[in-house]
Amino acid sequence: MNLENTLLMIPGPVPVAPRILRAMSKPIIGHRSKDFGSMYAECRTVLQELFGTKNDMYIISGSGSCAMEAAVSNVIGEKDTLITIENGKFGERFREIGERYGKVRSVKFDWTKGESIELDKVESALAEGAKAISLVHNDTSVGIKNPAREVGELAKKYNTLFIMDGVTTIGGDDVQVDKWGVDLAVVGSQKCIGAPPGLSAISVSKKAWDAIVEKPPYYMDLKAYRKSANKESPETPYTPAVPLFFALHEALKIVKEEGLEARIKRHAKFAEAIRAAASAMNIEMFPQLNKYSSYSNTVTAMKMPTGIDDKKLRGGIKELGVQVSGGQGPIEGKIFRIGSMGNISKLDILSTIQVVEIVLHNNGIVKKMGPGVEAASIVLK
Repeated sequence: MNLENTLLMIPGPVPVAPRILRAMSKPIIGHRSKDFGSMYAECRTVLQELFGTKNDMYIISGSGSCAMEAAVSNVIGEKDTLITIENGKFGERFREIGERYGKVRSVKFDWTKGESIELDKVESALAEGAKAISLVHNDTSVGIKNPAREVGELAKKYNTLFIMDGVTTIGGDDVQVDKWGVDLAVVGSQKCIGAPPGLSAISVSKKAWDAIVEKPPYYMDLKAYRKSANKESPETPYTPAVPLFFALHEALKIVKEEGLEARIKRHAKFAEAIRAAASAMNIEMFPQLNKYSSYSNTVTAMKMPTGIDDKKLRGGIKELGVQVSGGQGPIEGKIFRIGSMGNISKLDILSTIQVVEIVLHNNGIVKKMGPGVEAASIVLK
Protein backbone atom coordinates (compact mmCIF):
# COMPACT_ATOMS: atom_id res chain seq x y z
CA MET A 1 0.00 0.00 0.00
CA ASN A 2 1.29 3.44 -0.94
CA LEU A 3 0.80 5.41 2.27
CA GLU A 4 1.52 8.69 0.51
CA ASN A 5 -1.38 8.27 -1.92
CA THR A 6 -3.96 6.23 -0.01
CA LEU A 7 -7.30 7.93 0.57
CA LEU A 8 -8.35 7.24 4.15
CA MET A 9 -12.15 6.87 4.28
CA ILE A 10 -12.56 5.15 7.63
CA PRO A 11 -14.51 6.41 10.67
CA GLY A 12 -11.39 8.10 11.99
CA PRO A 13 -8.58 8.89 12.12
CA VAL A 14 -9.32 11.08 9.12
CA PRO A 15 -7.03 12.56 6.45
CA VAL A 16 -5.17 15.54 7.88
CA ALA A 17 -5.00 18.71 5.77
CA PRO A 18 -1.47 19.82 4.78
CA ARG A 19 -1.73 23.13 6.67
CA ILE A 20 -2.52 21.17 9.85
CA LEU A 21 0.47 18.90 9.27
CA ARG A 22 2.65 21.96 8.75
CA ALA A 23 1.41 23.44 12.01
CA MET A 24 2.73 20.36 13.81
CA SER A 25 6.23 21.10 12.55
CA LYS A 26 6.51 24.39 14.45
CA PRO A 27 9.29 24.63 17.05
CA ILE A 28 8.19 23.36 20.45
CA ILE A 29 7.16 26.08 22.90
CA GLY A 30 7.07 25.94 26.67
CA HIS A 31 3.86 24.40 27.92
CA ARG A 32 3.78 26.94 30.79
CA SER A 33 4.35 29.89 28.47
CA LYS A 34 1.91 32.68 27.59
CA ASP A 35 2.02 31.53 23.96
CA PHE A 36 0.75 28.11 24.94
CA GLY A 37 -1.79 29.64 27.31
CA SER A 38 -3.25 31.81 24.55
CA MET A 39 -3.46 28.86 22.17
CA TYR A 40 -5.09 26.67 24.83
CA ALA A 41 -7.66 29.35 25.64
CA GLU A 42 -8.54 29.85 21.97
CA CYS A 43 -9.00 26.11 21.44
CA ARG A 44 -11.29 25.82 24.44
CA THR A 45 -13.45 28.72 23.27
CA VAL A 46 -13.98 27.24 19.80
CA LEU A 47 -14.66 23.81 21.29
CA GLN A 48 -17.38 25.30 23.47
CA GLU A 49 -19.07 26.51 20.28
CA LEU A 50 -18.80 23.05 18.69
CA PHE A 51 -20.21 21.41 21.85
CA GLY A 52 -23.00 23.97 22.12
CA THR A 53 -22.06 24.75 25.71
CA LYS A 54 -20.93 27.38 28.17
CA ASN A 55 -19.72 24.67 30.53
CA ASP A 56 -16.06 24.36 31.53
CA MET A 57 -13.89 22.89 28.77
CA TYR A 58 -10.58 21.05 29.10
CA ILE A 59 -8.24 19.35 26.65
CA ILE A 60 -6.49 16.11 27.58
CA SER A 61 -3.42 14.58 25.94
CA GLY A 62 -5.07 11.25 25.25
CA SER A 63 -7.55 9.84 22.76
CA GLY A 64 -11.34 9.92 22.98
CA SER A 65 -11.32 6.81 25.16
CA CYS A 66 -9.16 8.72 27.65
CA ALA A 67 -11.83 11.41 27.87
CA MET A 68 -14.54 8.74 28.20
CA GLU A 69 -12.67 7.29 31.16
CA ALA A 70 -12.13 10.75 32.63
CA ALA A 71 -15.87 11.42 32.46
CA VAL A 72 -16.82 8.16 34.16
CA SER A 73 -14.02 7.97 36.72
CA ASN A 74 -14.57 11.49 38.05
CA VAL A 75 -18.20 10.87 39.02
CA ILE A 76 -18.49 7.11 39.58
CA GLY A 77 -17.09 5.60 42.77
CA GLU A 78 -17.29 2.10 44.24
CA LYS A 79 -20.80 2.57 45.61
CA ASP A 80 -22.17 4.46 42.59
CA THR A 81 -24.15 3.01 39.68
CA LEU A 82 -23.66 3.89 36.03
CA ILE A 83 -26.35 2.98 33.52
CA THR A 84 -24.84 2.26 30.11
CA ILE A 85 -26.92 2.33 26.93
CA GLU A 86 -25.40 -0.17 24.53
CA ASN A 87 -26.25 -0.53 20.85
CA GLY A 88 -22.69 -0.67 19.55
CA LYS A 89 -19.09 -1.36 20.44
CA PHE A 90 -18.52 2.04 22.00
CA GLY A 91 -21.59 1.79 24.18
CA GLU A 92 -20.01 -1.40 25.48
CA ARG A 93 -16.79 0.51 26.12
CA PHE A 94 -18.61 2.74 28.61
CA ARG A 95 -19.64 -0.43 30.46
CA GLU A 96 -16.09 -1.77 30.48
CA ILE A 97 -14.84 1.54 31.87
CA GLY A 98 -17.63 1.79 34.44
CA GLU A 99 -16.91 -1.69 35.80
CA ARG A 100 -13.42 -0.50 36.75
CA TYR A 101 -14.79 2.19 39.07
CA GLY A 102 -18.24 1.27 40.34
CA LYS A 103 -21.42 -0.64 39.60
CA VAL A 104 -22.90 -0.87 36.12
CA ARG A 105 -26.41 -1.62 34.94
CA SER A 106 -26.61 -2.03 31.18
CA VAL A 107 -29.51 -1.40 28.83
CA LYS A 108 -28.57 -3.59 25.89
CA PHE A 109 -29.80 -3.71 22.32
CA ASP A 110 -28.63 -6.29 19.80
CA TRP A 111 -26.05 -4.36 17.84
CA THR A 112 -25.13 -7.47 15.83
CA LYS A 113 -28.47 -6.80 14.11
CA GLY A 114 -28.10 -3.01 14.04
CA GLU A 115 -30.87 -2.45 16.57
CA SER A 116 -31.79 1.08 17.66
CA ILE A 117 -32.38 2.31 21.20
CA GLU A 118 -35.86 1.96 22.69
CA LEU A 119 -36.45 4.79 25.17
CA ASP A 120 -38.97 2.90 27.30
CA LYS A 121 -36.23 0.45 28.29
CA VAL A 122 -33.91 3.36 29.10
CA GLU A 123 -36.56 4.97 31.29
CA SER A 124 -37.20 1.70 33.13
CA ALA A 125 -33.51 1.51 34.01
CA LEU A 126 -33.45 5.13 35.18
CA ALA A 127 -36.50 4.53 37.37
CA GLU A 128 -34.47 2.01 39.38
CA GLY A 129 -32.01 4.77 40.29
CA ALA A 130 -28.41 5.53 39.32
CA LYS A 131 -25.86 8.30 39.67
CA ALA A 132 -25.18 8.62 35.94
CA ILE A 133 -26.21 7.35 32.53
CA SER A 134 -23.96 7.14 29.46
CA LEU A 135 -24.79 7.36 25.77
CA VAL A 136 -22.75 7.23 22.59
CA HIS A 137 -24.36 9.90 20.42
CA ASN A 138 -23.12 8.34 17.20
CA ASP A 139 -21.84 4.77 17.40
CA THR A 140 -19.59 4.28 14.38
CA SER A 141 -19.54 0.49 14.82
CA VAL A 142 -23.15 0.38 13.58
CA GLY A 143 -23.62 3.73 11.83
CA ILE A 144 -26.48 4.89 14.04
CA LYS A 145 -27.04 8.35 15.51
CA ASN A 146 -28.75 7.92 18.87
CA PRO A 147 -31.39 10.15 20.54
CA ALA A 148 -29.25 12.35 22.78
CA ARG A 149 -31.89 15.01 23.38
CA GLU A 150 -34.47 12.46 24.50
CA VAL A 151 -32.01 10.66 26.78
CA GLY A 152 -31.09 14.02 28.28
CA GLU A 153 -34.74 14.71 29.04
CA LEU A 154 -35.06 11.35 30.80
CA ALA A 155 -31.84 11.91 32.76
CA LYS A 156 -33.19 15.25 33.97
CA LYS A 157 -36.52 13.66 34.92
CA TYR A 158 -34.75 11.15 37.17
CA ASN A 159 -32.07 13.60 38.41
CA THR A 160 -29.28 11.52 36.89
CA LEU A 161 -25.97 12.77 35.50
CA PHE A 162 -25.80 12.50 31.71
CA ILE A 163 -22.47 11.44 30.15
CA MET A 164 -22.28 11.62 26.35
CA ASP A 165 -19.68 10.42 23.88
CA GLY A 166 -19.78 12.98 21.07
CA VAL A 167 -16.54 11.74 19.55
CA THR A 168 -17.94 11.37 16.02
CA THR A 169 -20.58 14.11 15.99
CA ILE A 170 -18.98 17.18 17.58
CA GLY A 171 -17.66 19.34 14.77
CA GLY A 172 -19.65 17.46 12.12
CA ASP A 173 -23.22 17.30 13.36
CA ASP A 174 -25.57 19.31 15.51
CA VAL A 175 -24.66 18.95 19.19
CA GLN A 176 -26.34 20.99 21.92
CA VAL A 177 -24.75 20.03 25.22
CA ASP A 178 -26.51 22.71 27.27
CA LYS A 179 -29.94 22.33 25.67
CA TRP A 180 -29.80 18.54 26.01
CA GLY A 181 -28.64 18.64 29.62
CA VAL A 182 -25.36 16.82 29.05
CA ASP A 183 -23.20 17.01 32.17
CA LEU A 184 -20.03 15.47 30.75
CA ALA A 185 -19.45 15.41 26.99
CA VAL A 186 -16.32 14.25 25.18
CA VAL A 187 -14.74 14.49 21.73
CA GLY A 188 -11.57 13.22 20.05
CA SER A 189 -9.30 15.32 17.85
CA GLN A 190 -9.10 12.84 14.96
CA LYS A 191 -12.71 12.70 13.81
CA CYS A 192 -14.96 15.53 12.59
CA ILE A 193 -12.51 18.20 13.79
CA GLY A 194 -9.95 16.86 11.32
CA ALA A 195 -6.80 16.90 13.48
CA PRO A 196 -4.41 13.99 14.10
CA PRO A 197 -5.27 11.49 16.86
CA GLY A 198 -3.96 12.01 20.37
CA LEU A 199 -6.03 14.75 22.00
CA SER A 200 -9.52 14.78 23.48
CA ALA A 201 -11.72 17.39 25.11
CA ILE A 202 -14.32 17.22 27.85
CA SER A 203 -17.01 19.65 29.00
CA VAL A 204 -18.09 19.67 32.64
CA SER A 205 -21.35 21.09 34.01
CA LYS A 206 -21.93 22.56 37.47
CA LYS A 207 -24.03 19.51 38.31
CA ALA A 208 -21.08 17.28 37.42
CA TRP A 209 -18.70 19.37 39.52
CA ASP A 210 -21.01 18.93 42.50
CA ALA A 211 -20.84 15.15 42.01
CA ILE A 212 -17.06 14.69 41.63
CA VAL A 213 -15.67 11.74 43.59
CA GLU A 214 -13.05 12.32 46.29
CA LYS A 215 -10.16 10.50 44.60
CA PRO A 216 -10.40 10.34 40.79
CA PRO A 217 -7.48 8.90 38.77
CA TYR A 218 -4.38 11.07 39.05
CA TYR A 219 -3.83 11.88 35.36
CA MET A 220 -7.54 12.35 34.62
CA ASP A 221 -8.42 14.37 37.73
CA LEU A 222 -10.72 17.08 36.37
CA LYS A 223 -10.13 19.24 39.45
CA ALA A 224 -6.46 19.41 38.46
CA TYR A 225 -7.41 20.47 34.92
CA ARG A 226 -9.71 23.16 36.30
CA LYS A 227 -7.04 24.51 38.65
CA SER A 228 -4.47 24.76 35.85
CA ALA A 229 -6.90 26.23 33.32
CA ASN A 230 -7.96 28.94 35.78
CA LYS A 231 -4.44 30.38 36.05
CA GLU A 232 -3.75 33.82 34.59
CA SER A 233 -2.05 32.06 31.68
CA PRO A 234 -4.09 28.85 31.19
CA GLU A 235 -2.22 25.57 31.11
CA THR A 236 -2.71 21.84 31.56
CA PRO A 237 -1.73 20.14 34.83
CA TYR A 238 0.72 17.77 33.12
CA THR A 239 2.97 18.10 30.07
CA PRO A 240 0.71 18.25 27.01
CA ALA A 241 1.41 16.94 23.50
CA VAL A 242 2.42 20.40 22.23
CA PRO A 243 2.65 19.51 18.49
CA LEU A 244 -0.86 18.09 18.68
CA PHE A 245 -2.09 21.31 20.27
CA PHE A 246 -0.59 23.19 17.31
CA ALA A 247 -2.50 20.84 15.01
CA LEU A 248 -5.77 21.18 16.93
CA HIS A 249 -5.45 24.96 16.96
CA GLU A 250 -5.04 25.01 13.17
CA ALA A 251 -7.84 22.49 12.65
CA LEU A 252 -10.22 24.63 14.69
CA LYS A 253 -9.25 27.66 12.57
CA ILE A 254 -10.38 25.67 9.53
CA VAL A 255 -13.67 24.85 11.25
CA LYS A 256 -14.24 28.55 11.95
CA GLU A 257 -13.34 29.52 8.37
CA GLU A 258 -15.84 27.05 6.94
CA GLY A 259 -18.47 27.91 9.52
CA LEU A 260 -20.00 25.31 11.82
CA GLU A 261 -23.42 25.35 10.15
CA ALA A 262 -21.89 24.89 6.69
CA ARG A 263 -19.64 22.14 8.01
CA ILE A 264 -22.56 20.25 9.51
CA LYS A 265 -24.51 20.54 6.25
CA ARG A 266 -21.50 19.26 4.30
CA HIS A 267 -21.17 16.20 6.52
CA ALA A 268 -24.88 15.45 6.15
CA LYS A 269 -24.71 15.85 2.37
CA PHE A 270 -21.70 13.54 2.04
CA ALA A 271 -23.39 10.79 4.07
CA GLU A 272 -26.57 11.21 2.03
CA ALA A 273 -24.55 10.82 -1.18
CA ILE A 274 -23.00 7.57 0.04
CA ARG A 275 -26.41 6.19 0.99
CA ALA A 276 -27.81 7.17 -2.42
CA ALA A 277 -24.91 5.42 -4.14
CA ALA A 278 -25.40 2.32 -2.01
CA SER A 279 -29.08 2.20 -2.91
CA ALA A 280 -28.26 2.54 -6.61
CA MET A 281 -25.87 -0.42 -6.28
CA ASN A 282 -28.45 -2.46 -4.29
CA ILE A 283 -26.32 -2.38 -1.15
CA GLU A 284 -28.46 -2.58 1.99
CA MET A 285 -27.98 -0.30 4.99
CA PHE A 286 -27.06 -2.08 8.23
CA PRO A 287 -28.89 0.03 10.87
CA GLN A 288 -32.45 -0.86 11.86
CA LEU A 289 -33.86 2.58 12.52
CA ASN A 290 -36.82 3.56 14.67
CA LYS A 291 -38.56 6.88 15.36
CA TYR A 292 -35.77 7.92 17.76
CA SER A 293 -32.69 7.03 15.68
CA SER A 294 -31.27 8.11 12.34
CA TYR A 295 -28.45 7.24 9.99
CA SER A 296 -25.10 8.65 11.00
CA ASN A 297 -23.93 11.80 9.22
CA THR A 298 -20.29 10.81 9.62
CA VAL A 299 -20.09 7.08 8.81
CA THR A 300 -22.21 4.80 6.65
CA ALA A 301 -22.54 1.14 7.68
CA MET A 302 -23.64 -1.24 4.93
CA LYS A 303 -24.28 -4.96 4.77
CA MET A 304 -21.73 -7.01 2.87
CA PRO A 305 -23.18 -7.62 -0.61
CA THR A 306 -24.10 -11.21 -1.41
CA GLY A 307 -21.45 -12.92 -3.52
CA ILE A 308 -18.36 -11.21 -2.11
CA ASP A 309 -16.52 -11.42 1.18
CA ASP A 310 -14.78 -8.79 3.28
CA LYS A 311 -11.31 -9.71 2.07
CA LYS A 312 -12.20 -9.38 -1.60
CA LEU A 313 -14.22 -6.21 -1.17
CA ARG A 314 -12.01 -4.18 1.15
CA GLY A 315 -8.85 -5.74 -0.26
CA GLY A 316 -9.86 -4.75 -3.77
CA ILE A 317 -10.77 -1.24 -2.64
CA LYS A 318 -7.41 -0.93 -0.90
CA GLU A 319 -5.53 -2.06 -4.02
CA LEU A 320 -7.13 0.86 -5.85
CA GLY A 321 -5.87 3.34 -3.27
CA VAL A 322 -8.79 3.77 -0.88
CA GLN A 323 -9.11 2.41 2.64
CA VAL A 324 -12.53 1.72 4.17
CA SER A 325 -13.44 -0.12 7.37
CA GLY A 326 -15.02 -3.49 8.05
CA GLY A 327 -17.21 -4.68 10.87
CA GLN A 328 -15.97 -4.97 14.44
CA GLY A 329 -16.21 -7.86 16.88
CA PRO A 330 -19.24 -10.09 16.23
CA ILE A 331 -20.09 -8.36 12.93
CA GLU A 332 -16.62 -8.62 11.42
CA GLY A 333 -17.01 -9.68 7.80
CA LYS A 334 -20.74 -8.91 7.80
CA ILE A 335 -20.62 -5.18 7.10
CA PHE A 336 -18.33 -2.53 5.69
CA ARG A 337 -18.20 1.13 6.65
CA ILE A 338 -17.26 4.33 4.85
CA GLY A 339 -16.28 7.34 6.92
CA SER A 340 -17.21 10.80 5.68
CA MET A 341 -15.93 13.18 8.32
CA GLY A 342 -13.32 15.87 8.68
CA ASN A 343 -11.85 18.01 5.91
CA ILE A 344 -12.69 15.77 2.97
CA SER A 345 -14.11 16.86 -0.38
CA LYS A 346 -16.76 15.91 -2.93
CA LEU A 347 -13.95 14.40 -4.99
CA ASP A 348 -13.01 12.12 -2.09
CA ILE A 349 -16.62 10.93 -1.79
CA LEU A 350 -17.04 10.32 -5.53
CA SER A 351 -13.63 8.64 -5.83
CA THR A 352 -14.49 6.26 -3.01
CA ILE A 353 -17.86 5.38 -4.51
CA GLN A 354 -16.30 4.80 -7.93
CA VAL A 355 -13.68 2.48 -6.45
CA VAL A 356 -16.36 0.49 -4.59
CA GLU A 357 -18.33 0.25 -7.82
CA ILE A 358 -15.29 -0.97 -9.77
CA VAL A 359 -14.54 -3.72 -7.24
CA LEU A 360 -18.17 -4.86 -7.15
CA HIS A 361 -18.29 -4.85 -10.97
CA ASN A 362 -15.06 -6.83 -11.24
CA ASN A 363 -16.56 -9.45 -8.93
CA GLY A 364 -19.84 -9.70 -10.80
CA ILE A 365 -21.93 -8.04 -8.10
CA VAL A 366 -22.73 -4.88 -10.05
CA LYS A 367 -23.62 -5.60 -13.67
CA LYS A 368 -23.32 -2.05 -14.97
CA MET A 369 -20.83 0.65 -14.06
CA GLY A 370 -22.01 4.15 -13.19
CA PRO A 371 -25.28 4.09 -11.19
CA GLY A 372 -23.54 4.60 -7.84
CA VAL A 373 -21.48 7.59 -8.92
CA GLU A 374 -24.44 9.06 -10.78
CA ALA A 375 -26.72 8.80 -7.72
CA ALA A 376 -24.10 10.41 -5.48
CA SER A 377 -23.43 13.17 -8.02
CA ILE A 378 -27.10 14.15 -8.03
CA VAL A 379 -27.03 14.54 -4.24
CA LEU A 380 -23.80 16.52 -4.35
CA LYS A 381 -24.96 19.07 -6.95
